[in-house]
Amino acid sequence: MAKRTKTTGKKRTEKGSARLGKVKRTKAFRSYRDAIGYLFDRTDYEKQSNLRYNVTTFNLKRMEKLLTLLGNPHRKIDTVHIAGTKGKGSTATMLGKMLEANGHRVGLYTSPHLVHLHERITVNSEMVTEHQMRDLMNRIHGPVEKISKTDPPTFFEIMTALAFLHFSDMNVDIAVIETGLGGRLDSTNVIEPKVVGITSLSIDHEQQLGDSIASIAKEKAGVFKRGVPAITVQQDANAMNVLKEHAEAVKATLSVTGADIDFSHRFETSREHGPHTRVCLTTPTSKFEHLRVPLHGQHQAINCGLALAMLDKLKTSGYAVDSEKAAKGLGAVSLPGRMEMICEDPRILIDAAHNAASINALIHAIGQHIPYDSMVVVFGCNSDKDARGMLHYLQYGADKVIFTRSNSGKAMSPQQLAEMYTEMCGKMCQTAVSLGEALRLANSAVGREDLICITGSFYLIGQAKMRLQGTRATVGV
Repeated sequence: MAKRTKTTGKKRTEKGSARLGKVKRTKAFRSYRDAIGYLFDRTDYEKQSNLRYNVTTFNLKRMEKLLTLLGNPHRKIDTVHIAGTKGKGSTATMLGKMLEANGHRVGLYTSPHLVHLHERITVNSEMVTEHQMRDLMNRIHGPVEKISKTDPPTFFEIMTALAFLHFSDMNVDIAVIETGLGGRLDSTNVIEPKVVGITSLSIDHEQQLGDSIASIAKEKAGVFKRGVPAITVQQDANAMNVLKEHAEAVKATLSVTGADIDFSHRFETSREHGPHTRVCLTTPTSKFEHLRVPLHGQHQAINCGLALAMLDKLKTSGYAVDSEKAAKGLGAVSLPGRMEMICEDPRILIDAAHNAASINALIHAIGQHIPYDSMVVVFGCNSDKDARGMLHYLQYGADKVIFTRSNSGKAMSPQQLAEMYTEMCGKMCQTAVSLGEALRLANSAVGREDLICITGSFYLIGQAKMRLQGTRATVGV
């Protein structure tokens, strides 16, 4: 990057002033609040129900046009790409931390956020600042307005472009990019990554991605690029067949942890760490032995294995990677909203599980890692989710369920969830019109050795975090 030069002396020459006048740009936003207000006024598919998933709604050509007007910042940085149904954010965060511990400057782009919009864009674990965001919004405003005359960019497209622009500005060595929805048509699918990772696949976003595991795998496999190595975890046989077919079609090598890559994990308990999982992964170029997974649950061990395999693939492409430094970086991982205990009296756990497979994994993980006498679950989910699938698994872990609604426009009504739950398993439950009321009901039902678990929606656990930890949300959220 070229260094900026300062003007010295008390006066500028007339020639210099004239030259400066020519390049002076009018700022669209004088304040951060105005900039963020403009951003939140854009179409946000994350908040829409009955969303059509097609090349008109999710238009990569529109995304490419926006990036072209910004100077194609995504082409100025190295990237890795992570798609999948569950575990994308966890895998991305673990990989980012291990790269950072090895001395690399790492950008991380994830979604959605829990409390603050800026959680989505970080460099070396530091969120983009309000000053930086205002500056980025001022730079992107012109291109957005130009495109908006015929085909307005969406909230997520603008956010993704902002991330690329910020990572380019910050001169990152590599950026870890998580897909938003699907993969094939996702706004992030404009990059040429060094490696692609596919996390565990399961049924989610049925209205957009299809109601079969094969159709979902097809959309996720859309991130495969010609000649770019891809890594995945053990999958359903139908999903794996689709992934292999698509990898072969674009001549991308596809490796599977636990099959092509030597990987194992085991659960154990120690005085120092309590219940936890350890993983081992060995390749011709790396050996990671008995690393403690920083996040709870067998599903996180599988995510950790994928992150390690992707790290090794970057090592083979020239990135400096030391196993001991990677282990240190892994140990520094903490991820808000993933089995996070946000209150001790009473004990309140939040988790972002928002599909059937994730709820199943959560119930098992709580059983393994957290002792309790009785568990009260405060649950709310969006209408575009597999509510029946989630409730099916919920019944096996919850001693009492209180249904409520989040602040999402797509939230299912508590009454509808309660009727579905009672019909499915015949168990009694309660409803609450708000999270506050749900917490009051839960508080009255628990003792010192009991547990309250809030889950089902990013929106719901984000509300809980703000309410119980006094965190301030982003303007417009």
